[in-house]
Amino acid sequence: MKYVSTRGGLTPTEFSDILLEGLAPDGGLSMPSILPRIDSATLEVWRRLSYAELATEILSLFISDIPKSDIRALCEKTYNSANFNSEEIVPLKKINDKITLVGLSEGPTLAFKDMAMQFLGNIFEYVLAKRNTSLNILGATSGDTGSAAEYALRGKKGVQVFMLSPYGRMSDFQRAQMFSLADQNIHNLSVKGVFDDCQDIVKALANDLAFKEKYHLGAVNSINFARIVAQVVYYFWAWLRATKDGAQRISITVPTGNFGNILAGHIARQMGLPIKRLVLATNENNVLEEFFRTGIYRPRGAEQTYKTSSPSMDISKASNFERFVYDLMHQDGAKVKALWDELADKGYFDLSEEKHRFEPEFGFLSGTSNHQDRLNTIKAVYEESGIIIDPHTADGVKVALENLHEGVPMLVLETALPLKFADTIKEAIGVEPALPEHLSELMELPQHLTVMDNDVAQVRAYLQVHIQADDK
Repeated sequence: MKYVSTRGGLTPTEFSDILLEGLAPDGGLSMPSILPRIDSATLEVWRRLSYAELATEILSLFISDIPKSDIRALCEKTYNSANFNSEEIVPLKKINDKITLVGLSEGPTLAFKDMAMQFLGNIFEYVLAKRNTSLNILGATSGDTGSAAEYALRGKKGVQVFMLSPYGRMSDFQRAQMFSLADQNIHNLSVKGVFDDCQDIVKALANDLAFKEKYHLGAVNSINFARIVAQVVYYFWAWLRATKDGAQRISITVPTGNFGNILAGHIARQMGLPIKRLVLATNENNVLEEFFRTGIYRPRGAEQTYKTSSPSMDISKASNFERFVYDLMHQDGAKVKALWDELADKGYFDLSEEKHRFEPEFGFLSGTSNHQDRLNTIKAVYEESGIIIDPHTADGVKVALENLHEGVPMLVLETALPLKFADTIKEAIGVEPALPEHLSELMELPQHLTVMDNDVAQVRAYLQVHIQADDK
């Protein structure tokens, strides 16, 4: 398996190289040169596997430069009951006869990001040790990616983490999770702006190839394809547990802001997993919903990016969206590059002539949700099932209910545990979720962060001070 860039300027490259590279040198994103295909007979064999065993089978299809025995060891180290609060790792939870939740929040930071990030931390350490080198992770988070990355990489040999987050834009719990870490290899930079500003800084520094090489910069955001492929696993896992018939198709609704989580579903579907529809759910920051409704992709500026009660989706520039456009353009890197050049010039591009392909060819539908929708959905789910869902998952359930089809089971990917957004839960149902005993003192711990302006130069200067540069 080799990897190429969505913009056509990358010589076919091994997995370990794109793992450490992050953004491709031409500014594009890495993608497999060809996707593996899974037949129904293989799916039936996989029904017997544990989560770690399934992850081994799927990840080994994408990682050809690491022995399968080592991939198995990494998966066993990652997906176990010591790391995840469930023997199943990903339990399915039925809300009613219409909707089943895919439980992705059993990891150490109580959010779906742990599913990929725990594996990423282990494979980073493995590859860096093999190469006898180091890596400085530069990332941006709207809330959950940051804590998941930091908990996965804290104390790892050869890795430092520099995580940018939007100042005042995360929940109190999210801030406490990230900023309470005191590990020497963790650096929290709180930027006076929105998530998209943080992401723009990361991309600007990643595109400075001389700086990137000198300071060994890598990526842990979902621009790193290793995260995407680790997320592909739970789509297969969910299908294997939601069906009994190998021909049974399901639909899956995915709350998303950065397009990474639903991109993993798109890849699973392209591999042959029987998914009828992938339903994209957004909050008020509905750039992606607008695209799948109109065919026009028009990212918004910071002043037009709303602060909402599902803050991890307060994103208006979806960094993974380029990977879907690459498939939409029949994997023509030159066409993708031209579109992003047009986006830089005009602020949008128009693919409305391709709109007829979105659902029949790729299975995509979309919908949006607002604050009152979230409150209503959290309350309705709680009253019906006793299950408390977080605001992002509520966005997903609301949109899922609008896109049900007779005879097709609907799954909704859980985003996080509700206690991470206690204020919204209390507003919805009058109950504040209790903290688990092992987190009871989290909110009182001292917080460690550096606040800075929305300025590439300030972040660059911070990195230069805190990284031992490679001056060779």
